[in-house]
Amino acid sequence: MNPDMPWNEEIRATWARHERLAASPGTVALMMPLMSQLHGHALLPTVRVPTLVVQHADDPLILPESGKYVADRIPGAKYVELPGRNIYHFVEPWRESFQEIYEFLTGHQAEVAEDRVLATVLFTDIVDSTRRAAEMGDRDWHALLDAHDAVVRSQLARFRGREVNTSGDGFLAMFDGPQRAIRCAMAIRDAVQALGIEVRAGLHTGECEVRGDDIGGIGVHIGARVSALAGPNEVLVSSTLRDLVIGSGLEFEERGAHELKGVPGEWRLLAVASP
Repeated sequence: MNPDMPWNEEIRATWARHERLAASPGTVALMMPLMSQLHGHALLPTVRVPTLVVQHADDPLILPESGKYVADRIPGAKYVELPGRNIYHFVEPWRESFQEIYEFLTGHQAEVAEDRVLATVLFTDIVDSTRRAAEMGDRDWHALLDAHDAVVRSQLARFRGREVNTSGDGFLAMFDGPQRAIRCAMAIRDAVQALGIEVRAGLHTGECEVRGDDIGGIGVHIGARVSALAGPNEVLVSSTLRDLVIGSGLEFEERGAHELKGVPGEWRLLAVASP
């Protein structure tokens, strides 16, 4: 699989299973030399149906010259070149490809609503990071940050979370399973203690706007506000998230009702009880 594609773990696992089921390694070894000798160039001028060729400008395998070659040899074909390096138009970023195909088939441009997904967001950051950085100096602090980042990413992979972005000593990640998100936060909290640091974590489940590789919306704002109220070594969640994991075996301690800056109403928060 192309390492430059924006795969998430679900797509990666599905694609790997597809490849395993499609052919054995021995079959691939036999077929690839034969496939490399197949050429359909002579058939292109015989195509007599409306044709759209969608090409990404930075596609590392199928170069724009190849897309233009095909379009030039099919009578009346329309050639569209889009920015980016996407090979498979059914994974992100798919929106521009979809709009071009829709317009070609229907004659007008599709109005594609912003993507919204129900997800659990996790915010983490290091407690007293400014003080620790001043005490340690830049070189040692950066080495500690690298170790912290490696620990966080290891736990995100373990619990199938997706890193959205980082800012200094903090992480924003999203999960499609609320229980895994909580257990990931607990694992991060416990693992970084071996580095001599403490983290705080806040989580919320709600609708998020997907903006390319980033996410936004009120659900993300709530998660950030919850995280800001967490104490050292504390995993704090909204009552929404607690209600979703009833029966999971996780236990919680009440932290009362709070007004979250910029968010309407009061929100009940709970801390995940340490096992």
